[in-house]
Amino acid sequence: MNKKSYKVIGLMSGTSLDGLDIVFVEFEQNPDISFKIRASKTYSYPKEWYEKLKTGISQTKEDLMILDVDYGRILGGFVNSFIEEFQLEETDFIASHGHTIFHQPKKGFTLQIGDGQTLANETKVKVVCDFRTQDVKLGGQGAPLVPIGDRILFGDYDYCLNLGGFSNVSFENDKKERIAFDICPVNIVLNQLANQLNLPFDEDGKLAAQGQMNTNLLNELNDLDFYRQSPPKSLGLEWVKSVVFPILEKYEIPIKSKLRTFVEHIAFQIGNTFKSDAKVLASGGGVRNDFLMERIEHYSQSTIEVPSEEIIDFKEALVFALLGLLRIENHVNCLRSVTGAQKDHSSGEIYEPVMS
Repeated sequence: MNKKSYKVIGLMSGTSLDGLDIVFVEFEQNPDISFKIRASKTYSYPKEWYEKLKTGISQTKEDLMILDVDYGRILGGFVNSFIEEFQLEETDFIASHGHTIFHQPKKGFTLQIGDGQTLANETKVKVVCDFRTQDVKLGGQGAPLVPIGDRILFGDYDYCLNLGGFSNVSFENDKKERIAFDICPVNIVLNQLANQLNLPFDEDGKLAAQGQMNTNLLNELNDLDFYRQSPPKSLGLEWVKSVVFPILEKYEIPIKSKLRTFVEHIAFQIGNTFKSDAKVLASGGGVRNDFLMERIEHYSQSTIEVPSEEIIDFKEALVFALLGLLRIENHVNCLRSVTGAQKDHSSGEIYEPVMS
């Protein structure tokens, strides 16, 4: 590293649209990288923006270009509020994941909106963003990107599991290569089912626990071709809309039973991912679904540890702050063993603020 310490703001907006996660983190090298989260907050999207992001996938190219810039401006507003609220006096840069609209690496494209130049201009702070595009151009999946952070910051665990819109896992194989992949959809489906009952989500998995499992639905879900594919592999909203939702819709059973069955599907896919007696770090909003965690433990022969509230909620924002740091110093932040790209590389675009 060129500097021994960095003060970074990390931004993460997930596919489940539960808000924008912001962290202010201090990184130190002595000689390994360590971190301290000094401030963190999740900002809920106004209803207007929730709808814009939810329907972004169906917008025209011109509308998406406008949305890209407008969303960069909205991100800038959130960051400025965060800086003011926590009285942050010094920030080296902002690292922004953006919000995923399209992710189809097999077709050679991915799109995370949130224009970096607009964000830099709004905040008057350097911005690092667009971490996925270069990897896709190099033949990779462009996802998942968190595993480099798992290796550097949480290397004491055999597996790092994230339960967000999708579940993904990372671990070191026998050759000491970092392997990672998306396992299955989680909150992107569970929340959509809860929405049909006029609820934002199934709190603690209580509704799912009341439902009846449908064996035919469970078998059809578990038999999807994606689960037979070898890593690297990743999932996107398009796949859920075209494959998973139609399966759920054709079963005329109560929503609670669909929730119950999909929880079992998630637990089966995740629980069978780990080797026996492994040490697993679980993070992401899904760890608060008590019923889901209970079912995952049923299928797993591993010790699943849940970290502090801050890591549960802000691990991805923290890791994107780290990805930005690695990009600033031109160190590898995308691993070919994870994404399937032609080579390890340092990914992300850097924008300096234009002072008006």
